This record gives sequence, C-alpha cells and structure tokens, in this order.
Amino acid sequence: MQLKSGANGTAITEFILLGLVETPELWPVVFVLFLFAYLVTVGGNLSILAAILAEPKLHTPMYFFLGNLSVLDVGCISVTVPSVLTRLLSHKHTISYGACLTQLFFFHLLVGVDCFLLTTMAYDRFLAICQPLTYGIRMSQTVQRILVAVCWACAFTNALTHTVAISTLNFCGPNVINHFYCDLPQLFQLSCSSTQLNELLLFAVGFVMAGTPMALTVTSYAHVAAAVLRIRSAEGRKKAFSTCGSHLTVVAIFYGSGIFNYMRLGSAKLSGKDKAIGIFNTVINPMLNPIIYSLRNTDVQGALWRMLRGVRPLA
Repeated sequence: MQLKSGANGTAITEFILLGLVETPELWPVVFVLFLFAYLVTVGGNLSILAAILAEPKLHTPMYFFLGNLSVLDVGCISVTVPSVLTRLLSHKHTISYGACLTQLFFFHLLVGVDCFLLTTMAYDRFLAICQPLTYGIRMSQTVQRILVAVCWACAFTNALTHTVAISTLNFCGPNVINHFYCDLPQLFQLSCSSTQLNELLLFAVGFVMAGTPMALTVTSYAHVAAAVLRIRSAEGRKKAFSTCGSHLTVVAIFYGSGIFNYMRLGSAKLSGKDKAIGIFNTVINPMLNPIIYSLRNTDVQGALWRMLRGVRPLA
C-alpha cells in the first residue's frame, strides 16, 4: 500500500482491484471470455453503425439514435474491459487514485448518456406512432442533434457531480477493491470518512437523473401501447410492436441491472452478486444491444447482409 501525507493525514495513492476471481489458474479463462466479449461488442456495434451510415433507407431519426447508442456501447465497454485485460496479462492489479476516479467519471458519463438516449428513443417511438402527421417536423435533424446534446450535457453534469463528491472523501485505510473496476459502492466501503452525504447525493441525483428518464420512458410506451391496441389490423399491430420490442428489451435489462447495483448501498458487505451485476452493466449490456437490434429488425439485417456481400444499397 502506497501512502502519501497531506493536510488531513495519511492517504493512499493507489487501489488494488481483486478482479473477478482471485485464483491465478482461472485468469486465462477470464481473459479469453472478456476478450471475446470485447471483440463481439466492438465488432457488432461498429457493424450496425457502418450499416446505418451506408444504407440510405436507415437515415431516419430512429436509426440516428441507434447509431449513437452503438457508439456509446463501444465506449462503455472500452472504459473497463481493456484495463481488465491489461491487468490479467501483466499480473499487476493496482490502479492509481487518479486513474480510478477517471474511470469512475467516464463510466458514469457514458452510462448516463445511454440512460438519457434510451429515453429519447422512447420519445421518438411515441411521436412516430402516436403523432405521425407531425413526426417529421417534431423530429427534424436539428431536434435530433439538440436531444443528443442534451443527453451528453445531463450525463456530464451527473458524472462530474459524483466524481467531485467522491474526491472529497479520505482514503487512509484498506485499499483493496473486491471488484474489477472502480465504482461508487466499492469506494464508499473503503472511505475512512463519513459517506452519508455522498450516498444521499447518489440517491437524490439518481432519482432525478435516472428516475425521470425511466418515468418518461414508461409514459411514452404506455401511450404507444394504447395507440397500437387501437389499430384494427393484426399485421399493423405486429409491425408497430416489432419496432418497439427491441428497445423495450434493452431498457428492461439496462434499468434492471442499474437499480439492483445502486440501490444496495446500505448492505454491510459487497458480495459476488455485485461483480455479476457489474458484468451486466459493463460487458453484457453493450454486447447484447447489437444482437437484440439485429435479430429483431429486418431493416438492419438487410443492411448488414448487403454490406457483407458488398452490394451497393439503393438510394
């Protein structure tokens, strides 16, 4: 444990990340699995992005947001997995205090944008299905860019707030993090100063920054469901639901894992369940998104197939 002296006494300068497993014999298995997940996630999301850019048919608001979501998924997994792979190769499990806070900031920034973007996609489906006559005006290219910019601004504010708040805590005792990346619950456990205000801040900001988007998403899809049920044609209902099914699946996984992870701060000891939820947040969610959207979307499937075959898309 490296220590430094400061005005508030002795503080640590680095943390030790135990990773997923502490048995060295299992490290090669973890390395292969994480490397496979990383390559699948990056390859899948970049393929969807390339298909959207190359296919004129996909130059619509829904696919504009999906392309942004693909970029975010690549960023989310890149914040944590490459560092895990590096530590497994070098057998060095330390991370500096500054690098830990940097990882914390970018993780919450990208996950926050992901959260707000999912809400924006729900609003887009609401306008397309419930108000189709004014959809083109209300979801113009200018509006699309403004919505994405607002997503980034809100997420940046949220990430910066938590990073600055955690930097005010003192870390002068144990420096072992029973996880594979730096996050708020694990750092709260190691602080030798009171974290009550930080936890209250997390709940308060989380209620506004996560609760509001979730409420808007549920409201949007409640209106969508009501509108779809009014469609007399069974084929029309099926087509309308198919455009929303993929997004609803992603939303359910995203909010389910996030709520379980951050609503357990009062537990005295962080367990292996937290590592499992961490895998969901950082690896499985970004990896599943391209699979879910490509499997349930014939337009994306067709664009990917034409791109793989080298067929020029029709204008």
